[in-house]
Amino acid sequence: MRVVGIEGTAWCASAAVFDSERDAVSIESEAYEPESGGIHPREAAEHMREAIPRVVAAALETAEGPIDAVAFARGPGIGPCLRIVGSAARALAQSLDVPLVGVNHMVAHLEIGRHRSGFESPVCLNASGANAHVLGYHNGRYRVLGETMDTGVGNALDKFTRHVGWSHPGGPKVEEHAERGDYVEFPYVVKGMDFSFSGIMSAAKDAYDDGTPVADVCCGLQETVFAMLTEVAERALSLTGRDELVLGGGVGQNARLREMLAAMCEQRGAEFYAPEARFLRDNAGMIAVLGAKMYGAGDTLDVAASAVDPDFRPDEVPVTWRDDAEDVLLAGAGAPTDVRGAEAVVDVGAETVTKTRRPKAYRHDALDARLRRERTTHEARLLSEARRAGVPTPVVFDVDVPGSTLELERVGEADLRDALSERRVAAVAEHLAALHDAGFVHGDPTTRNARVTRSGTRDERAGRHDPRAARHAQQRDADGPEASRGERAGADATREPRDGGRVYLIDFGLGYYTDDAEDYAMDLHVFEGAIRGTADDPEPLLAAAEAAYREAGDPGVLEQLREIEGRGRYQ
Repeated sequence: MRVVGIEGTAWCASAAVFDSERDAVSIESEAYEPESGGIHPREAAEHMREAIPRVVAAALETAEGPIDAVAFARGPGIGPCLRIVGSAARALAQSLDVPLVGVNHMVAHLEIGRHRSGFESPVCLNASGANAHVLGYHNGRYRVLGETMDTGVGNALDKFTRHVGWSHPGGPKVEEHAERGDYVEFPYVVKGMDFSFSGIMSAAKDAYDDGTPVADVCCGLQETVFAMLTEVAERALSLTGRDELVLGGGVGQNARLREMLAAMCEQRGAEFYAPEARFLRDNAGMIAVLGAKMYGAGDTLDVAASAVDPDFRPDEVPVTWRDDAEDVLLAGAGAPTDVRGAEAVVDVGAETVTKTRRPKAYRHDALDARLRRERTTHEARLLSEARRAGVPTPVVFDVDVPGSTLELERVGEADLRDALSERRVAAVAEHLAALHDAGFVHGDPTTRNARVTRSGTRDERAGRHDPRAARHAQQRDADGPEASRGERAGADATREPRDGGRVYLIDFGLGYYTDDAEDYAMDLHVFEGAIRGTADDPEPLLAAAEAAYREAGDPGVLEQLREIEGRGRYQ
């Protein structure tokens, strides 16, 4: 089988021929390089108009036999560029009298890594100009496990380099200067498996304007941004229980990012793969390879239904070329006595757990020490605050800040991920409403950070088999008449789910105090994203969670959640 691929979503006009029998890809590309600033859509479209015919003709000359299908990047991307690519693909398919295949550009970035790595069902980190997200295949689609809440990672770096006066692309220039710079501290924003770059870019611009050497700014910028991406990739591995990670996207050409991801995977016993540079940057080879898979599955387009989509999200693509045996959630989550989470190792005893945030080899030493100290302190404080707000959480028995270690009560029999029900997700939503009413957020309410009990007496489910937990519970019960506003608000959250057992919230390391409805809505966004990424039929669960939050919390937070969901990711 031979498939032509055509790419032109933003800056690179590219065509390729993939020969599936030889597993060989030939790529012809012409890049658009603006004289100043970033990508100008009109100039980029003019480049596509001139370059696409040349690269297609050059690619066809490499074909060693007839063409079976024509695949093209249908989106996401810059609208005028996409329309030129779509027109070229339709014309070529009609002239060759072969089927037309419409490919999602972001899924192609990830599928080329899976194809060349040989991994069965990896978690996929995409780090490109206009996008940044973590994906996993589940139940017939790529699920977005985490993503940027404002701008793509490449565009974020470009915003800083334009401020400095450097030309596009800015990423390689940041990498070059960072090698001779010293680390400086910048904001670090990870919310569950989502992340934000706007604050760090503003801080980097301010630091440069205040006289911080540009090499130092680049070093701090690179260390912080790439540590955020590496952390969310590890969180996705932890959520899904997988041990394979592939990297996609043009920013993946950065050696420091690849080094961080490789170090993280080695530390947790996972495998990591990054394709060679020609498959990381925008290229038609990945379009042709995925196009061949889709063509083989019969996933082709009529010309009348082949309109491009500048906002084409990867989770909108029906994955016709894979089967359920490759589901990202079919892996186990690890032995129950030694659980490796995203940022800590938990030793599980009969009645207690010891949680240790060990140093991360991929992070800069100063950043690593800061995060482990802050998160250990925040978790201990907020676990206690949550209990006072009426939310079931483990009792904190001991805190060792220098050692980044907590000794906690053991709670629950299973992660919510493995025991999803409408009542249980509703209980989590009620818990979140109680936290928000008390003035703080959980920060990472995924389905791995809620524990459920399924059987036993009420006292057993409450963890009162441990004398220290019993004393704490007795004191809490005695404090009832003097309950705080947060405790009264959380009273409903402590009731038992009708399907049995209690639902606990754990792992408050990303939590913080806030009175901003945006932060409360982000808590819900993270929770709902985890449900979508782990449930076979998420819609009833999402409806139950929102109904429970609407009843127990501020309905205005749900309105803010809708606003967050409506923000464009492909700007």
